[in-house]
Amino acid sequence: MADFTVGDEDFLLDGRPVRLLSGALHYFRVHESQWGHRLAMLRAMGLNCVETYVPWNLYEPSPGHYRDPDALGRFLDAAHAAGLWAIVRPGPYICAEWENGGLPHWLTGALGRRVRTRDPEYLRHVERWFRVLLPQVVARQADRGGPVLMVQVENEYGSYGSDHVYLRALADLLAELGVSIPLFTSDGPEDHMLTGGSLPGVLATANFGSGALEAFEVLRRHRPKGPLMCMEFWCGWFEHWGAEPVVREADEAAGALREILECGASVNLYMAHGGTSFAGWAGANRDGVEHLGTLRPDVTSYDYDAPIDEYGRPTPKFWAFREVLAEYAEGPLPELPPAPPVLGTPVTVPLTEWVAAEDVLGALGSAEGVYGTPPTFEELDVDRGVVRYRFEVPGPRQPYPLRVLGLRDRAVVYVDGVRAGVLTEDDPVLPEPVAGPAVVELWVESLGRVNYGPRLAEPKGITGGVLHERQFLHGVRARGLRLDAFEEAFADPEGRRRLPFRSTAEAGRGLFRGTFDAPIPGDAQLELHGLVRGFVWVNSFNLGRYWNTGPQEFFHVPGAVLRDQANEVWVWECEVEDATGPEVKFH
Repeated sequence: MADFTVGDEDFLLDGRPVRLLSGALHYFRVHESQWGHRLAMLRAMGLNCVETYVPWNLYEPSPGHYRDPDALGRFLDAAHAAGLWAIVRPGPYICAEWENGGLPHWLTGALGRRVRTRDPEYLRHVERWFRVLLPQVVARQADRGGPVLMVQVENEYGSYGSDHVYLRALADLLAELGVSIPLFTSDGPEDHMLTGGSLPGVLATANFGSGALEAFEVLRRHRPKGPLMCMEFWCGWFEHWGAEPVVREADEAAGALREILECGASVNLYMAHGGTSFAGWAGANRDGVEHLGTLRPDVTSYDYDAPIDEYGRPTPKFWAFREVLAEYAEGPLPELPPAPPVLGTPVTVPLTEWVAAEDVLGALGSAEGVYGTPPTFEELDVDRGVVRYRFEVPGPRQPYPLRVLGLRDRAVVYVDGVRAGVLTEDDPVLPEPVAGPAVVELWVESLGRVNYGPRLAEPKGITGGVLHERQFLHGVRARGLRLDAFEEAFADPEGRRRLPFRSTAEAGRGLFRGTFDAPIPGDAQLELHGLVRGFVWVNSFNLGRYWNTGPQEFFHVPGAVLRDQANEVWVWECEVEDATGPEVKFH
């Protein structure tokens, strides 16, 4: 057992000053088979601690029903075995460029902006989830012989709200559930963020990417005493679909790290290893003033330009950081662990079988309902996936513009079975007017729920209505198709039989399949050809979203997902109409 406390100037471990040299590693973005390797890479870089968030929505898909809720405990045990301390940031909100900032869709759908406040119904849900989650943390606290040194209260709350009653309720709940180690908050080094997000008697830390002296001066104005810590040193950044790649030079980032340490502060590298937002869990941001503008979906890769790249390899930033951190480490740094095996031979896999989107919806979608106005994804219980809305335009009537109000986020539109265009939030009007009578179908996809800022908790789907001229169309038929339904079908022979695969000779939007052998399985990169946008699975493991708009071109395939024979690739293509010779390549 260890006694970890917060002193007037330093962190104290069994009474001795200790500096935390931590690195963020989100265990849920790394295949469990590779946790040990990534943790050993942190140690080899010179770190003595690992930090992780916990995404609530990954574990509670519906109220009171859980899937693999013990994963955090297994990861903390792996960190302990690797010789690392741990910092846990359990939320309930995490940001993290993760779908909905980690909040469940069923929660934000029902409560909207009541989340992240003192609202009693919201707090009841938080308490239920924390009673499931927190025992894994409490049993592994340092004062019980485990690796966990600190636990965060909420996350960057000062960037969002000012409800101190809510923050105090969370801190009290953590204590009630047995958290006896130090609590902390983390916020940007600005007065309004620190006043909104910190709590008296709870350690306040700062998040920034440069300018350590100035940032800590602001923090000291709010907290004259207590150890200094940069809880998120942004040594890289995330990327959005359709935007330019983001790169931070290694030497410049290492200089910013050195400045933090020369201030006598502790640090948490965000990210030390970013990993991958598998299974469509990548979130989205809003640009513009106060993050209220255009939606910017996050790519699947969470490489983050981190010192340890998405595939677990050291980058120039790794070596630059290792040189800096070695000066502050206790003793020589360990050598790097052996690299994970890689795919022995490149493989090209033609996608030779296909099921039309309409047939996939019929086999895997929810029952179709009839509604007066379009239901949202949340009302249809769709967290990740698509919804097909079907409207009837009365007639006879002359052609009028067709407009979608409150589209979240992208719709492929058909008029009487003929593709009529692709609509977005910023471009919600069909190019050609529609005459009546006609049947209009909109296949709407969420590109990721907002994970940061005042538009957190906004719903997905058609959140306003469909206008023909100035008249709303009512009596909509809606049917949802969740991404989880694909995994369920892969695992169920009956579910597979419901999918009428045929030749891809005249394939378009829908589900593609190909098979291949990998004589020497190992980590691989996957690229797709002849496809536009959708999701890809290998042996029922969802690698995430692809989109030919870039900047991401390759997708991480963990070696444990592959086998030497009879591998399957499934691709759900949302947009292409003529998929000529589609294939994927592993290398």
